[in-house]
Amino acid sequence: MIPPKPPSRPDRVSLWRYMQLFRQDILSAQPARLYRAWMAEFRTPFFRSYLVNQPELIKTVLKERPKDFPKSDRISEGLRPLLGNSVFLTNGEVWEKQRRIIDPAFEGGRLRETFPAMWAASEAAAERLQVGETEIEEHTSHAAADVIFRTLFSIPIEDSLAGAVFHAFRAYQRSQPILNVAAFVPLPGWIPRGFRRETKANAAHIRSLISQLVARRAAEIAAGTAPNDLATKIMTTRDPVTGDMFTPDEMVDQVAIFFLAGHETSASALAWALYLMALYPEWQTKVAAEAQALQDCDFAVMSKLPVTRDVFRETLRLYPPVPMMVRETTSPETFRKRLLKRGSQIVISPWHLHRQNRLWDRPDDFDPSRWSTQNGKACQRDAFIPFSAGPRVCTGAGFAMVEGPLILARLLRDIALETVPERTPVPVAHLTVRARDGIWLNLRKRQR
Repeated sequence: MIPPKPPSRPDRVSLWRYMQLFRQDILSAQPARLYRAWMAEFRTPFFRSYLVNQPELIKTVLKERPKDFPKSDRISEGLRPLLGNSVFLTNGEVWEKQRRIIDPAFEGGRLRETFPAMWAASEAAAERLQVGETEIEEHTSHAAADVIFRTLFSIPIEDSLAGAVFHAFRAYQRSQPILNVAAFVPLPGWIPRGFRRETKANAAHIRSLISQLVARRAAEIAAGTAPNDLATKIMTTRDPVTGDMFTPDEMVDQVAIFFLAGHETSASALAWALYLMALYPEWQTKVAAEAQALQDCDFAVMSKLPVTRDVFRETLRLYPPVPMMVRETTSPETFRKRLLKRGSQIVISPWHLHRQNRLWDRPDDFDPSRWSTQNGKACQRDAFIPFSAGPRVCTGAGFAMVEGPLILARLLRDIALETVPERTPVPVAHLTVRARDGIWLNLRKRQR
């Protein structure tokens, strides 16, 4: 049984039809040949972009020469209303300064310090689940948001402000694809984008709510009553080079991307992991057996979840939350004997790379055993970039690799999952890889 992926379009299709498909869903718009190509050129009267699917070229762009391939300004077209000037969108010195302030909050022992908050969120998520037929994405969104609020601001999602942010974000998430035509075509601002007005209004509402959270924490810091959580750490850290701290507006930008990166992506990965557990009951049984170790809030328990961790890695391979990344050439480049002009778009697609026919053994199969140290030759770790790679690798990658396996194991400790006939989820790209009509599972109490 092979996990579903969206139907790819034929290799030849009209430009107009391609634009229609692209606007609806970028995954279905891509031709099937991209799962075996090292590089592909998209040439139209309006733009040229190049999908790079070869590890050596990806290494050049992301690791060896990242400053020569900054994030495309066009990619911010749809995201800037929400993310402002956050670390996700900036380049150059601004980005470097932001990372110098943010990174210390996620270093070393900070994972141990945030673990009790993750544990509390996983316990709350388990308590919310009810037996019967359930749309699981809604629950994983709730759980991931709860983790963010508990670790960032030391408040559960039941807090009135936290709950308001969560519900506003739910309204926003399906109105804005991570990539759209504007990411590639330099359209004038007056051309309608369809969702532009609604997206901006939703983003403004979310930012106003986050501003209240930031202001509340700033007052607590001033009064000396702030908890020692991620928000306090970031808001009180000075850039070691300039001595600057984030202004309130800058902190709103960063909280917005923390919520996007830490909530949307985690919710996506966890939902697909639960679906795969229902699809592959033999692996579900293995995870449930490991989950019996989850009895006490002790960070050391994570060392007892090797199978669960491999299951989560394999989920990230098949369903990377961020399916595509866009970079831009700052000077002419030659890739695979092709000349790329200055300003060309380079698309790096974890979605295609992780299923590359030339790189992976049985690329469409779900096989967590490929990640075990005893079976290391069965996977291509240099072709696995769910958190990007190089200097711009996701700051919260280590955070996610604790959160995801922990919640997955905790839920399967008490609940058994089954697929729902005739409700096979179809992956599509919104802010992250989600299911077109949700992920429906049948939940029952696990017999011990």
